[in-house]
Amino acid sequence: MRRAILALLVAAGLGIPVAVGPCIEQILKAGNSHFADADNAATVMRGKSIYRGHCASCHGRNLQGQPLWQLKDEYAGRRAPAHDVSGHTWQHPDEDLLHIVKYGRFAETPVDEVSFMPAFREVLDDRDIVAVTAFIKSRWPTALRVFQAMLNPGYAGMPRRAQEAEWRFPSINCNAARRRQAAAGISPDVKVGGGEESR
Repeated sequence: MRRAILALLVAAGLGIPVAVGPCIEQILKAGNSHFADADNAATVMRGKSIYRGHCASCHGRNLQGQPLWQLKDEYAGRRAPAHDVSGHTWQHPDEDLLHIVKYGRFAETPVDEVSFMPAFREVLDDRDIVAVTAFIKSRWPTALRVFQAMLNPGYAGMPRRAQEAEWRFPSINCNAARRRQAAAGISPDVKVGGGEESR
């Protein structure tokens, strides 16, 4: 499904005539039920409470992750990554984030690869996981929220105030994110809005 969405967005971005409206509408009906709305204050507060109870012990009370989580060594994968700006959570669409929390791995992770992320499917329901994701997203600056929304079907999650602040897409040091950014036609130098950066 994600490939179909990306193909439609790329085709539309290149000016290739496609019937995007009906296709996106069908895709959204089928697969966008897990969109995490970081602009919904009630959802964010609920997610904050769940995060503090189930996630903060590993990922940090302030989303900072465990010390040295970026290192590639024999402990790689055992340290919980950050969910703040320094992490890579914002480089994944909402469906991928739900999947890793629910099953302890991304959908594309090989089955034989060890994952140290616990699966929360028996502890948290989808609504809980979506609320946690909304809380995490609410702590990102506008540029990261815009970038991440562009990975979701129909750009779900685009911040309501994106046009009111001046911001730039972040420079990215992750090849997978660069490929997604290029496929979506996003330039790191894109600047929109006219105000100051806001959270």
